[in-house]
Amino acid sequence: MRKQIAAANWKMNLTIEQGETLISELTALPIDLKANQEAVFGIPFPYLTTIKHKLAGKKHMFVAAQNCYNKKAGAFTGEVSAEMLKSIGTDYVILGHSERREYFNESNKMLAEKVDLCFDYKLKPIFCCGEALSVREAGTQNSFVETQLKESLFHLSAEQLTGFVIAYEPIWAIGTGKTATSEQAQEIHKYIRGVFAAKYGETVANSISILYGGSVKGANAKDIFGQPDVDGGLVGGASLIAQEFFAIINGLKS
Repeated sequence: MRKQIAAANWKMNLTIEQGETLISELTALPIDLKANQEAVFGIPFPYLTTIKHKLAGKKHMFVAAQNCYNKKAGAFTGEVSAEMLKSIGTDYVILGHSERREYFNESNKMLAEKVDLCFDYKLKPIFCCGEALSVREAGTQNSFVETQLKESLFHLSAEQLTGFVIAYEPIWAIGTGKTATSEQAQEIHKYIRGVFAAKYGETVANSISILYGGSVKGANAKDIFGQPDVDGGLVGGASLIAQEFFAIINGLKS
């Protein structure tokens, strides 16, 4: 049974005091994560150690960095390496988020290098993919996402991809006034799983957790997560509200 994951992405939000308060409020709620369920918190770099300590002893709860650099070490002022993240006990790293691709020009090749460094240091990537509105309107979303996956991940072995985590982001449905239905989410998630099945086989493909990253809220989480190929969500704004993220966690299928 593949993992069902509710992943919070705090982005560039909250002070450390606000972050600690949010985690305290959330963990005070009656969260009951099953053996195949996880809550993952994508924390700004300065707070990773603090929040990891606050989650100590909490079953099935982990921290994620929101990025890492694509070089092992060196004169790269302001960047953070995979080795640094591992040294402070980070569990996951979010890679290739649509904002990183758009604002920082991250290429598929660069992301392949980041993925490799994460494996080198035994960090778990949450690899993001997804298309913009223009791609969706042209009807080429499947081939666009497939190219992202192939160019960044298809050099990996079947063993490395077993249990891997993908986050699909329908960029066209974020802040555009357009809404992605749960059926649309299932359609692209099924396609993504098929891309891996074609190269690596059904067993590997069926082990991959594919998260949905398009404006998940407490009110729609259960419907979206109930789709056969949707294994949870990568959540932005709603993850900054304890009761909302609690409802999202409760929307995971067991």
